[in-house]
Amino acid sequence: MPQDSHTDTITKILAVFSDDSLIEDAPKDDTEILKRYLKAAEQGDVKAQSILGEFYFEGCRSQKDYAEAAKWYRKAAEQGNPAGQRSLGGHYALGDGVPQDYAEAAKWYRKAAEQGDVYSQVRLGKLFATGNGVPQDDAKAVKWFRKAAGHADSDAQNSLGIMYAEGRGVPQDDAEAVKWFKKAAKHHQPKAQINLGRFYAVGRGVPQDYAEAEKLFREAAENGDASGQRLLGEFYATGRGIPRDYFQAAKWLRRAAEQRDAEAQSLLGRFYATGLGVPQDDAEAVEWYRKAAEQGNALGQHSLGGHYAFGNGVPQDYAEAAKWFRRAAEQGNAEGQFKLGAMYADGHGVPQDDAEAYKWTLLAAEQGHELARKSKDLIVKSLTPGTNC
Repeated sequence: MPQDSHTDTITKILAVFSDDSLIEDAPKDDTEILKRYLKAAEQGDVKAQSILGEFYFEGCRSQKDYAEAAKWYRKAAEQGNPAGQRSLGGHYALGDGVPQDYAEAAKWYRKAAEQGDVYSQVRLGKLFATGNGVPQDDAKAVKWFRKAAGHADSDAQNSLGIMYAEGRGVPQDDAEAVKWFKKAAKHHQPKAQINLGRFYAVGRGVPQDYAEAEKLFREAAENGDASGQRLLGEFYATGRGIPRDYFQAAKWLRRAAEQRDAEAQSLLGRFYATGLGVPQDDAEAVEWYRKAAEQGNALGQHSLGGHYAFGNGVPQDYAEAAKWFRRAAEQGNAEGQFKLGAMYADGHGVPQDDAEAYKWTLLAAEQGHELARKSKDLIVKSLTPGTNC
């Protein structure tokens, strides 16, 4: 990395420590600055230890070294430095330079959180919400989110809104959820913009307002948020809040799909399969369906199965079709269940088996799949006496 890039990184790290005597009268050469911090850190200076951890984490004057960063963060953390505690907690949460260990992450986040470190309060709240490293406890999650939200932390405000929306740790209250989503959205927090936009889209806690929802999704989308891009694409596709425009829909879906948003990938696949907003192209549709399917998206899976079943964009392959229909069916996707049932009924890609055909067709019918409801009685008639279905 060129020296000016190193210097820029060091300058950013030191910006929050502008009163640090270690950089007073220091030469502009960043190597000398690093030497001063290393010497001070080795002598037990807690601030220098924490900053040195940042240097190694960012890769200043060397390759990034997460293990070395964690070593210096630990030294600072063990002296009670909240920045070191927060950073060490982050290393354990992600497994950077240390074995991933949520219990250790929670331990260090708690120490920093109890000293008022807002970021650690949010992270600790999320660990309590998920039960990672600590017993799952929604009330404690709310407690830590509320502390951080009181310092206008937008992540905490959004998280608190979610807890009210879902009635976790607090009574379910859509109006209160909206209040916290709005606070976070004012700070341009993308997740809050999307959550608030969803509430406007369905009229939950606020009057239904597609235009307001579109405005919120657009701001998140323009700031690079994949979910916002997908939702804006969906609004263009359906004409909610804005005139229907398949070209714009495809544009925003592609941006989200390129960020590995599985729902956007499957929808973009459908656009290529049908020629909405893009030239019709089965091979391109298969590419996007496959990306979504491999991430576990049920729509992508059953759509990919359909392309294999009919040989659209790929060589016809019933076994491959059945594989993808099954993956969608096992997630409860009615279309996947119906098509897997049809494969068993015809013996395409799987051994012919009327009992299996009936099982999957019935599951689809129970979800209201109209063709499955009509087909299941025909399958019953083909079952021989004594067949266990």
